[in-house]
Amino acid sequence: MPELPEVETSRRGISPHITAQRIDEIVIRERRLRWPVGMEVEEELTGATIESVGRRAKYLLLNTDNGTAIVHLGMSGSVCIVERDAPAGVHDHFDFAFGSGKSLRFRDPRRFGSLHWTDNPASHWLLRKLGPEPLGDDFSGAYLWRKSRGRRVTVKQFIMNAAIVVGVGNIYASESLFLAGIHPQRAAGRIALPRYDVLATMIREVLERAIRAGGTTLRDFYGGDGAAGYFRQELAVYDRNGEPCLVCKQPIAAKVLGQRSTYYCKVCQT
Repeated sequence: MPELPEVETSRRGISPHITAQRIDEIVIRERRLRWPVGMEVEEELTGATIESVGRRAKYLLLNTDNGTAIVHLGMSGSVCIVERDAPAGVHDHFDFAFGSGKSLRFRDPRRFGSLHWTDNPASHWLLRKLGPEPLGDDFSGAYLWRKSRGRRVTVKQFIMNAAIVVGVGNIYASESLFLAGIHPQRAAGRIALPRYDVLATMIREVLERAIRAGGTTLRDFYGGDGAAGYFRQELAVYDRNGEPCLVCKQPIAAKVLGQRSTYYCKVCQT
């Protein structure tokens, strides 16, 4: 599934090609995505000009002079820039066609992605209950410590909760906890402030490194330029069950927490 670094990589990839471009036509080939694509998408956005391309959590925001298109990549979705007359494949569900002769194309084999229009992104039902951005000024160890008081849920599930902080998916949660030396099963409410300070720093570092590397390609994610991400080559624990820890050389362990595979070092993480 595309996580925050993959979506941010896509944002950076498409932004130079579509910012300040007028949307001449929106071609919807399949409305039956995770949520049906409403007719208001074409009605409100055709003829609008894209003013900026933003991101909130794992959602791309195409901000125009007549509202915002919210694009969710789902589990297997991707966006790329193509020639306007490029033939569409069976999984190419919609295009935003521009006067430049290019189109923004959305591809999603599993159809778990979605497309919405809104005149107020902050109040849209997909976005309004989300926690702060992990790369923003509102996120810190002190914030995590305050939110964790009295919580018995594991710290891994805690930081993966989008109402607490957005965009810390399964891969990046495992990697951040390893770098912070915190066992993923530790109760969130039993972790002290200094350790949360380290964890917040590691979350930022891991996400920033992944963005610089272009994201993590595990199945079929590609960025806005069609290139695969390469952060997978830098993973310390994720999907390394039984392999030696990069620090202590003991085997990496794996278990399921909250229905997600979790990887950690029994020696380095306490």
